[in-house]
Amino acid sequence: MWFALGVVQALFTGLMDDEAYYWVYSNHLSWGYFDHPPMIALLIKLGYSVFHNELGVRIGMVILNVLTLMLVDDMLRPKNNRVFYLIMGAMGAMQLGGMLAVPDVPLIFFATLYFRIYKNFLEKQDWQNTFLLGLSMALMFYSKYHGILLVFFTVLSNVSLLKVTKYYIACIITTILFLPHIYWQYTHHFPSLQYHLVERNADTYQLNFTVEYIVGQVLMFGPLMGWLLLYYAFSSPVQRTFERTLKFCLTGVLVFFLISTAKGRVEANWTVMVFTPLVILAHQSIIRNRLSLKPLLYTLPISLLLVLATRIYMIWDFMPDVHVRPELHYNTEWAQAIKKQAGDKPVVFLNSYQAPSKYMFYAGGEAYSLNSVNNRRSQYNYWHLEEPIWNKPVLLAGGSRPYFQQPKDSFESAKGKIYFEDFAPYVSYSLVQFAQAETKVTARPGQQLQFRLGWQSDYRVALPFPAERPAMLGYAIMGPEKYFDTVRTSLSLEQALTRDSVDIQVKAPETPGSYRLKYCVYVPGLPPTHNSQTIRITVP
Repeated sequence: MWFALGVVQALFTGLMDDEAYYWVYSNHLSWGYFDHPPMIALLIKLGYSVFHNELGVRIGMVILNVLTLMLVDDMLRPKNNRVFYLIMGAMGAMQLGGMLAVPDVPLIFFATLYFRIYKNFLEKQDWQNTFLLGLSMALMFYSKYHGILLVFFTVLSNVSLLKVTKYYIACIITTILFLPHIYWQYTHHFPSLQYHLVERNADTYQLNFTVEYIVGQVLMFGPLMGWLLLYYAFSSPVQRTFERTLKFCLTGVLVFFLISTAKGRVEANWTVMVFTPLVILAHQSIIRNRLSLKPLLYTLPISLLLVLATRIYMIWDFMPDVHVRPELHYNTEWAQAIKKQAGDKPVVFLNSYQAPSKYMFYAGGEAYSLNSVNNRRSQYNYWHLEEPIWNKPVLLAGGSRPYFQQPKDSFESAKGKIYFEDFAPYVSYSLVQFAQAETKVTARPGQQLQFRLGWQSDYRVALPFPAERPAMLGYAIMGPEKYFDTVRTSLSLEQALTRDSVDIQVKAPETPGSYRLKYCVYVPGLPPTHNSQTIRITVP
């Protein structure tokens, strides 16, 4: 029944924005991506090779979701099926999200597999369990980087592992298996670390970061009984080493991300890998403490009704005036409206990794995402998708007028207004990157700073420099209170690339604070782009 519901939901629900983005991942298989490791891309590639529709994108996740439940069920000792089914019935997110093609689903599965093999390793430290433990850790890391937290808290819960030779061998196996991804990060200058640890951080703390995180955790493990399941899990008596590890992982992950809210917004789904510890500990707590099942039993019909209503809404927009996850609906109509406007021209979407992904999936057209320096980067900053559209006429498109240099034409689509502009010839240079020796700089207010930049181009063909689109080198400084300043120098990109290095002057902000400096390329008619890593400037 669980599998059948997942298949039906996966087939008839439109893709979410991120799912379409990961589908594009699968068309460019690699050992790594800007946002995530490659497991999600591989699973989508396998499924889409069988079914060329939404089900193909998601079928791998549906299967892993069912296998996760089977593994959890196998680890429950003693087991009470009624308790297990009531817990699962209370967890709406697992019922609804288990079919989505997002990295969280393979992370949950491989985290569960890791716990199952770790349990075996505690009972018998033979070569088979050693290899499988190393393999499970690597697969977990290939799903999502957050998996490393489970390994850390496992060791913290059982420091005697540090005296076990075969545990070190398992870690060596993990490292060897994960080396291709580490090498990919190295050759791309560790973009994932740069993004997650530097660029994603907020300039100032906001209380709502913490409040939203706490509320999000309660709802994610509920929606109605999430708080109770968390209480049961935390109050579960620990009777063996494996259960202590589960409690350390559950508590450690939740506290880690609670502390992380001091640096920026934490998404509720970042803690999904503690699904298995939560279910097992809550299950054991109810049985051992002989807790009443009435709260779970009485709220089950309401929870299931909410899940049913959500399932229907995900397939059919019966509330068109209520914008809850509108990305699920009208994807084909939206894409075809843009296709009609573009004709045979490629479409360059401004500051959106979601829109070109959806457009390519639902309209089959050629598309690219151009990300301006004051917006987040994406994998589109690394794919070789610019070269095929260089010097061609394109349609620039976006959902926000400020992204364009001048007010442009627009039309109404099924998802709202789309601004557009016919643009020819098109050139952009996201794969040209500048770098300086300093990554952190302290400067006086208004100080003129002198930097020497090296450069690297990852293009495989000669770069075009059309006379009507003279590309110029510049920089942007971003900081607190939405501070944003851009400077265009008199040095053209064409001239810069004829030199081994270039010297550039940067003026520090006048107001004390912490700022981010990025070098960028200006093409007339387009916003300045990301052309360096982030350099921190502190003005005391």
